[in-house]
Amino acid sequence: MRQRTGVAAAGVVVLAWGEWLNRRWSRTLVGDNGGDVEAVVVLGYRNPQPTANFINRWRVRAGIRSITDDGAHDTRVIFSGGTTTSGGVSEAQLMADYARSVLEFGGTVLLEEESTTTWENVTNVIPLLEDVNRIKIASQPAHALKARAYLRRQRPDLAKRLVRADDHRPGEWLIVKPLLALYGLWTLRGLKPDERRTTPG
Repeated sequence: MRQRTGVAAAGVVVLAWGEWLNRRWSRTLVGDNGGDVEAVVVLGYRNPQPTANFINRWRVRAGIRSITDDGAHDTRVIFSGGTTTSGGVSEAQLMADYARSVLEFGGTVLLEEESTTTWENVTNVIPLLEDVNRIKIASQPAHALKARAYLRRQRPDLAKRLVRADDHRPGEWLIVKPLLALYGLWTLRGLKPDERRTTPG
């Protein structure tokens, strides 16, 4: 009985750690910038099949729910991702199709269809962000943080406009959050100490 209790307690600690770390990442390198024009950038994940895969579908949902729904903001949703197979449809197009046909999203959509890496995602969406007051990047929290750090490196002036996307909700993906946290620690190992702060410099 004592052993079971210990295992259960350890499980709770691991789940809590995964929850905490993903929450922290979702709140790193973001501010509270004002303005009535916002962009939600949804980053694609490799998608060789002809419809949006599970991860891209979740990212689209996270992006759509990140829209400020107060009627006072002019929002554009930017789907970013190139093709992963020769002659295939881009990740951006697959995500846009899912947003329109399944989620019935009728707002402004822009596509960036050339990127094959996160660095390229950021580089290629910059021209679509020049006139935006508020920038949200939607993906898994660690991946979104990596993209925010890249924007900070490429265009620190635009990085000052970053605000938090709705990419973390308590209990969502709870069981796999520890795995996402471990993977995130590995993918974020190249970030500098000042890119891990909870507020932009």
